[in-house]
Amino acid sequence: MERIETRGLVLYNRNFREDDKLVKIFTEKAGKRMFFVKHASKSKLAASIQPLTYADFIVKINDDGLSYIEDFHQVQPFKAINGDIFKLSYATYILALADAALQDKVYDPALFAFLVKTLDLMESGLDYEVLTNIFEIQFLGRFGVSLNFHECAFCHRVGLPFDYSYKYSGVLCPQHYQEDERRAYLDPNVPYLLDQFQAISFDDLETISIKPEMKRKLRLFIDQVYEEYVGIHLKSKKFIDDLSSWGQIMKPEE
Repeated sequence: MERIETRGLVLYNRNFREDDKLVKIFTEKAGKRMFFVKHASKSKLAASIQPLTYADFIVKINDDGLSYIEDFHQVQPFKAINGDIFKLSYATYILALADAALQDKVYDPALFAFLVKTLDLMESGLDYEVLTNIFEIQFLGRFGVSLNFHECAFCHRVGLPFDYSYKYSGVLCPQHYQEDERRAYLDPNVPYLLDQFQAISFDDLETISIKPEMKRKLRLFIDQVYEEYVGIHLKSKKFIDDLSSWGQIMKPEE
Protein backbone atom coordinates (compact mmCIF):
# COMPACT_ATOMS: atom_id res chain seq x y z
CA MET A 1 0.00 0.00 0.00
CA GLU A 2 1.06 3.58 -0.67
CA ARG A 3 0.78 6.02 2.22
CA ILE A 4 -0.09 9.58 1.15
CA GLU A 5 -1.50 12.81 2.54
CA THR A 6 -4.23 14.32 0.38
CA ARG A 7 -7.20 16.60 0.51
CA GLY A 8 -10.44 14.70 0.10
CA LEU A 9 -14.17 15.23 -0.27
CA VAL A 10 -16.49 12.59 1.19
CA LEU A 11 -19.09 11.60 -1.39
CA TYR A 12 -21.04 9.12 0.75
CA ASN A 13 -20.74 6.31 3.27
CA ARG A 14 -22.71 3.16 3.81
CA ASN A 15 -22.98 0.55 6.53
CA PHE A 16 -20.91 -2.59 6.22
CA ARG A 17 -21.39 -5.41 8.70
CA GLU A 18 -22.47 -4.47 12.21
CA ASP A 19 -20.54 -1.27 12.97
CA ASP A 20 -18.17 -0.84 10.05
CA LYS A 21 -18.53 1.55 7.13
CA LEU A 22 -17.45 1.85 3.53
CA VAL A 23 -16.64 5.47 2.72
CA LYS A 24 -16.31 6.80 -0.83
CA ILE A 25 -13.89 9.75 -0.89
CA PHE A 26 -12.86 11.77 -3.91
CA THR A 27 -9.21 12.47 -3.16
CA GLU A 28 -7.18 15.15 -4.88
CA LYS A 29 -4.13 12.93 -5.40
CA ALA A 30 -5.58 9.46 -5.98
CA GLY A 31 -9.05 10.00 -7.45
CA LYS A 32 -12.18 8.31 -6.10
CA ARG A 33 -11.46 5.54 -3.64
CA MET A 34 -13.46 3.32 -1.34
CA PHE A 35 -12.17 3.27 2.24
CA PHE A 36 -12.92 0.76 4.97
CA VAL A 37 -13.49 2.13 8.50
CA LYS A 38 -13.78 -0.42 11.31
CA HIS A 39 -16.04 0.29 14.30
CA ALA A 40 -17.04 3.57 12.68
CA SER A 41 -19.33 4.85 15.45
CA LYS A 42 -16.50 4.64 17.99
CA SER A 43 -13.70 5.62 15.65
CA LYS A 44 -11.73 8.85 15.90
CA LEU A 45 -12.53 9.16 12.19
CA ALA A 46 -16.29 9.49 12.77
CA ALA A 47 -16.40 13.26 12.25
CA SER A 48 -14.38 13.09 9.04
CA ILE A 49 -16.36 10.44 7.15
CA GLN A 50 -19.72 12.17 6.95
CA PRO A 51 -20.96 13.04 3.44
CA LEU A 52 -20.04 16.53 2.26
CA THR A 53 -17.01 16.72 4.52
CA TYR A 54 -13.81 18.24 3.18
CA ALA A 55 -10.57 17.46 5.01
CA ASP A 56 -6.89 16.63 4.77
CA PHE A 57 -6.52 12.87 5.06
CA ILE A 58 -3.58 10.59 5.69
CA VAL A 59 -4.49 7.40 3.86
CA LYS A 60 -3.13 4.07 2.71
CA ILE A 61 -4.05 3.52 -0.93
CA ASN A 62 -4.64 -0.02 -2.09
CA ASP A 63 -4.97 -0.41 -5.88
CA ASP A 64 -6.27 -3.98 -5.55
CA GLY A 65 -9.01 -3.48 -2.97
CA LEU A 66 -10.22 -1.28 -0.15
CA SER A 67 -8.06 1.56 1.10
CA TYR A 68 -7.72 2.81 4.69
CA ILE A 69 -7.76 6.14 6.52
CA GLU A 70 -5.03 6.62 9.11
CA ASP A 71 -5.76 10.15 10.28
CA PHE A 72 -7.24 13.51 9.28
CA HIS A 73 -7.03 17.21 10.10
CA GLN A 74 -8.44 20.58 8.98
CA VAL A 75 -12.01 19.36 8.60
CA GLN A 76 -14.48 21.59 6.73
CA PRO A 77 -18.03 20.28 7.24
CA PHE A 78 -19.96 22.84 5.10
CA LYS A 79 -22.27 23.79 7.97
CA ALA A 80 -24.53 26.13 5.98
CA ILE A 81 -25.15 23.47 3.33
CA ASN A 82 -25.80 20.72 5.85
CA GLY A 83 -28.14 23.00 7.79
CA ASP A 84 -30.42 23.72 4.81
CA ILE A 85 -32.32 20.88 3.12
CA PHE A 86 -32.47 22.78 -0.18
CA LYS A 87 -28.74 23.51 -0.36
CA LEU A 88 -27.98 19.99 0.86
CA SER A 89 -30.15 18.42 -1.83
CA TYR A 90 -28.46 20.33 -4.64
CA ALA A 91 -24.97 19.75 -3.22
CA THR A 92 -25.70 16.02 -2.94
CA TYR A 93 -26.85 16.00 -6.56
CA ILE A 94 -23.66 17.58 -7.95
CA LEU A 95 -21.58 15.08 -5.97
CA ALA A 96 -23.65 12.26 -7.46
CA LEU A 97 -23.11 13.69 -10.96
CA ALA A 98 -19.36 13.75 -10.41
CA ASP A 99 -19.44 10.23 -9.02
CA ALA A 100 -21.38 9.02 -12.07
CA ALA A 101 -18.99 10.62 -14.57
CA LEU A 102 -15.62 9.80 -13.02
CA GLN A 103 -14.19 6.31 -12.92
CA ASP A 104 -12.65 5.11 -9.68
CA LYS A 105 -8.92 5.57 -9.13
CA VAL A 106 -8.62 8.23 -11.86
CA TYR A 107 -6.44 11.23 -10.97
CA ASP A 108 -8.47 14.37 -11.71
CA PRO A 109 -7.41 17.43 -9.70
CA ALA A 110 -9.28 19.80 -12.05
CA LEU A 111 -12.63 18.16 -11.30
CA PHE A 112 -11.74 18.02 -7.61
CA ALA A 113 -11.11 21.78 -7.57
CA PHE A 114 -14.31 22.44 -9.53
CA LEU A 115 -16.39 20.48 -7.02
CA VAL A 116 -14.84 22.14 -3.99
CA LYS A 117 -15.23 25.62 -5.50
CA THR A 118 -18.91 24.95 -6.26
CA LEU A 119 -19.52 23.84 -2.68
CA ASP A 120 -17.60 26.83 -1.29
CA LEU A 121 -19.84 29.20 -3.26
CA MET A 122 -22.98 27.39 -2.07
CA GLU A 123 -21.68 27.59 1.47
CA SER A 124 -21.04 31.34 1.09
CA GLY A 125 -24.67 31.97 0.14
CA LEU A 126 -24.70 32.22 -3.66
CA ASP A 127 -27.80 30.89 -5.39
CA TYR A 128 -27.52 27.10 -5.15
CA GLU A 129 -29.97 26.49 -8.01
CA VAL A 130 -28.03 28.61 -10.48
CA LEU A 131 -24.68 27.26 -9.27
CA THR A 132 -26.04 23.78 -9.97
CA ASN A 133 -27.14 24.84 -13.46
CA ILE A 134 -23.66 26.21 -14.20
CA PHE A 135 -22.08 23.02 -12.88
CA GLU A 136 -24.40 20.86 -15.02
CA ILE A 137 -23.69 22.81 -18.21
CA GLN A 138 -19.92 22.91 -17.72
CA PHE A 139 -19.97 19.26 -16.68
CA LEU A 140 -21.59 17.96 -19.88
CA GLY A 141 -18.16 17.50 -21.42
CA ARG A 142 -17.43 14.85 -18.79
CA PHE A 143 -20.16 12.77 -20.40
CA GLY A 144 -18.74 13.38 -23.87
CA VAL A 145 -21.38 16.00 -24.75
CA SER A 146 -20.45 19.25 -26.51
CA LEU A 147 -23.28 21.70 -27.23
CA ASN A 148 -23.18 25.05 -29.00
CA PHE A 149 -25.13 27.86 -27.36
CA HIS A 150 -22.92 30.63 -28.75
CA GLU A 151 -23.45 30.91 -32.51
CA CYS A 152 -25.93 29.82 -35.17
CA ALA A 153 -25.15 26.32 -36.41
CA PHE A 154 -25.55 27.53 -40.03
CA CYS A 155 -24.40 31.15 -40.39
CA HIS A 156 -22.30 31.37 -37.19
CA ARG A 157 -23.72 34.75 -36.25
CA VAL A 158 -23.76 35.58 -32.55
CA GLY A 159 -25.85 37.74 -30.24
CA LEU A 160 -29.24 36.94 -31.79
CA PRO A 161 -32.51 35.61 -30.25
CA PHE A 162 -31.52 31.98 -30.66
CA ASP A 163 -33.57 28.83 -30.32
CA TYR A 164 -32.13 25.37 -29.67
CA SER A 165 -32.08 22.43 -32.09
CA TYR A 166 -31.53 18.91 -30.79
CA LYS A 167 -31.07 17.88 -34.42
CA TYR A 168 -27.94 20.03 -34.73
CA SER A 169 -26.89 20.04 -31.04
CA GLY A 170 -26.76 23.81 -31.16
CA VAL A 171 -28.63 27.05 -31.58
CA LEU A 172 -30.37 28.46 -34.65
CA CYS A 173 -30.81 32.14 -35.48
CA PRO A 174 -34.22 33.46 -36.69
CA GLN A 175 -33.14 33.14 -40.33
CA HIS A 176 -32.52 29.42 -39.84
CA TYR A 177 -35.36 28.40 -37.52
CA GLN A 178 -36.92 26.59 -40.47
CA GLU A 179 -33.99 24.17 -40.59
CA ASP A 180 -35.56 22.29 -37.69
CA GLU A 181 -39.33 22.28 -37.39
CA ARG A 182 -38.95 20.44 -34.08
CA ARG A 183 -36.71 23.08 -32.51
CA ALA A 184 -37.18 23.65 -28.79
CA TYR A 185 -39.12 26.95 -29.00
CA LEU A 186 -37.23 28.35 -26.03
CA ASP A 187 -37.36 31.75 -24.43
CA PRO A 188 -34.27 33.31 -26.14
CA ASN A 189 -32.90 34.19 -22.72
CA VAL A 190 -32.40 30.48 -21.97
CA PRO A 191 -29.72 29.81 -24.64
CA TYR A 192 -28.24 33.24 -23.90
CA LEU A 193 -27.77 32.34 -20.22
CA LEU A 194 -26.46 28.86 -21.03
CA ASP A 195 -23.86 30.43 -23.30
CA GLN A 196 -22.80 32.58 -20.35
CA PHE A 197 -22.79 29.56 -18.06
CA GLN A 198 -20.48 27.63 -20.40
CA ALA A 199 -17.88 30.41 -20.33
CA ILE A 200 -18.11 31.70 -16.76
CA SER A 201 -15.30 31.08 -14.30
CA PHE A 202 -16.31 30.38 -10.73
CA ASP A 203 -13.22 32.28 -9.59
CA ASP A 204 -14.79 35.45 -11.03
CA LEU A 205 -18.25 34.79 -9.67
CA GLU A 206 -19.31 37.10 -6.85
CA THR A 207 -23.09 37.42 -7.29
CA ILE A 208 -25.87 35.60 -9.12
CA SER A 209 -29.34 37.02 -9.64
CA ILE A 210 -31.88 35.30 -11.89
CA LYS A 211 -35.64 35.64 -11.52
CA PRO A 212 -37.62 32.58 -10.37
CA GLU A 213 -39.52 32.20 -13.65
CA MET A 214 -36.28 32.14 -15.64
CA LYS A 215 -34.78 29.63 -13.20
CA ARG A 216 -37.76 27.35 -13.84
CA LYS A 217 -37.22 27.61 -17.60
CA LEU A 218 -33.51 26.83 -17.19
CA ARG A 219 -34.28 23.84 -14.97
CA LEU A 220 -36.77 22.42 -17.46
CA PHE A 221 -34.44 22.76 -20.43
CA ILE A 222 -31.35 21.43 -18.66
CA ASP A 223 -33.38 18.42 -17.55
CA GLN A 224 -34.34 17.85 -21.19
CA VAL A 225 -30.71 18.17 -22.28
CA TYR A 226 -29.56 15.58 -19.74
CA GLU A 227 -32.36 13.22 -20.72
CA GLU A 228 -31.52 13.56 -24.42
CA TYR A 229 -27.72 13.42 -24.29
CA VAL A 230 -26.71 11.81 -20.97
CA GLY A 231 -29.58 9.57 -19.92
CA ILE A 232 -28.68 9.01 -16.28
CA HIS A 233 -31.35 8.99 -13.57
CA LEU A 234 -29.99 9.77 -10.12
CA LYS A 235 -31.95 9.35 -6.89
CA SER A 236 -30.60 12.71 -5.72
CA LYS A 237 -32.09 14.43 -8.79
CA LYS A 238 -35.49 12.82 -8.22
CA PHE A 239 -35.38 14.13 -4.65
CA ILE A 240 -34.79 17.66 -5.99
CA ASP A 241 -37.71 17.27 -8.37
CA ASP A 242 -39.96 16.11 -5.54
CA LEU A 243 -38.68 18.90 -3.30
CA SER A 244 -39.96 21.49 -5.76
CA SER A 245 -43.52 20.38 -5.01
CA TRP A 246 -43.56 19.72 -1.28
CA GLY A 247 -40.50 21.63 -0.12
CA GLN A 248 -42.11 25.07 -0.45
CA ILE A 249 -43.86 24.62 2.89
CA MET A 250 -40.42 24.47 4.55
CA LYS A 251 -39.16 27.75 3.13
CA PRO A 252 -39.38 30.79 5.42
CA GLU A 253 -41.88 33.45 4.38
CA GLU A 254 -40.46 36.46 2.55
